[in-house]
Amino acid sequence: MENFQLAAQLQTDSIEIGDFPLCRVLLINDSQFPWCVLVPRREDVREIYQLAEVDRQQLMTESCMLAETLNHLFEPDKINIAAIGNLVPQLHIHHVARYRGDKAWPAPIWGKFPPLPYSAAQSSARVMQLQTALRHALLTM
Repeated sequence: MENFQLAAQLQTDSIEIGDFPLCRVLLINDSQFPWCVLVPRREDVREIYQLAEVDRQQLMTESCMLAETLNHLFEPDKINIAAIGNLVPQLHIHHVARYRGDKAWPAPIWGKFPPLPYSAAQSSARVMQLQTALRHALLTM
């Protein structure tokens, strides 16, 4: 984890929530969707199968914890979880709370609409909401 560097595009597109034991937790700066990303803090990893077995298990634990938290906070119709990485090859796993009435439903959200960044107040409130809900699991905030 000492050599971990977050991909530049992820830095640009997100707001840091904190760190789980394995993953950096990010909030995508798009207020249209409750959308977080997990990034394993491992160097040069593009695919889940490249993680050590213990890290794969930890990733699943952290992914489920984040999905359950999003479900509890936002009560969506569906949680979309995906590791696409076509534009950002660094392994990162999207967790998006989706609603039947959202503007992209039922299609995927990626590339569908330009992002609508959070205002400073919205960003602070959403970060605090997520940090509070995840406080038992975050190592850093």
